[in-house]
Amino acid sequence: MSDARNTDHKSGRVRSHIERLIDDGLQPHDKLPTERQFADELGVSRMTVRHALNALEEERRVYRVHGSGTFVAEPTIDKTIRLTSFTEDMIERGMKPSTRVVDVGTEFAGAAVGSKLSLSPAAEIARIRRVRLADGAPVCLETVHLDASRVHGLLDRELTGSLYDLLASRYGTVVSRAEQRIGATVLEPADAELLDVAAFSAALVVERRTIDQHQRPVEFTRSLYRADRYSFLIDIER
Repeated sequence: MSDARNTDHKSGRVRSHIERLIDDGLQPHDKLPTERQFADELGVSRMTVRHALNALEEERRVYRVHGSGTFVAEPTIDKTIRLTSFTEDMIERGMKPSTRVVDVGTEFAGAAVGSKLSLSPAAEIARIRRVRLADGAPVCLETVHLDASRVHGLLDRELTGSLYDLLASRYGTVVSRAEQRIGATVLEPADAELLDVAAFSAALVVERRTIDQHQRPVEFTRSLYRADRYSFLIDIER
C-alpha cells in the first residue's frame, strides 16, 4: 500500500472511531479527547488524527476553540430548495419545532416592503417577529410582513405554529410558490442575543416573497439563520 493510501486508510479509521464516539452518546459541545490521546489510543500519528478532525470540522460535526480543544458540534439542518415551512423542515428531520414570538404589530408598508407586496407605501401591514427553534435551540429569527387588510385578527391569534397552515385554514390563502434570495451577513448584537450566539456571528439572510393560488403576493419575510446550524442543499442535474 502506498504511503498516501496508507495515510488515508489510517485517517479514515480514526474518523470512524470519532464518529462512533459522537453517535454513541456525546452531546453537542462535549469536549473530545486531545489529538495526543487519540494518537496514543489508536496507535497513529498526531498528524493522522489532525487529518481526521479536519475532515469532520469541514462537515461541521466538530468545532475547535483555540487553546481549549475540539468539541462536538450541534447538528446542522440542510434545507432543500423546496417551498416548505420551518415547521415542515424540522419535522422532516425528526426534530421538534417550536416558536417564541418576539413582537407583533402594524405599521406602514414603506417603499421596500410595499413593492414586495404590491402595496402603496402608506398601506397598513401586519408584522410578526419570531424566533424559530429546533429541539429547543434557536436557529432562525424571522420577520414576516403581510397585507393587514387580508389577515384581520391574525395578530390576536396563536402564532407559534406554521403560519402557512394558519393562512390556509383561517383565511383561505394557500401559498403556491415563492421567490427567494439567500445571502451572507453577520448578526447585530440584539439579534445575536435572541439567537443565543456571539455578536457579529456569521448568519445566512434569506428574503422570501410568497405567492398564493390566485397569483397574489402573500408575505415578505426576512429571516436570519445561524450559519453554524443551517445550510441549503441544492440538487443540481446536468
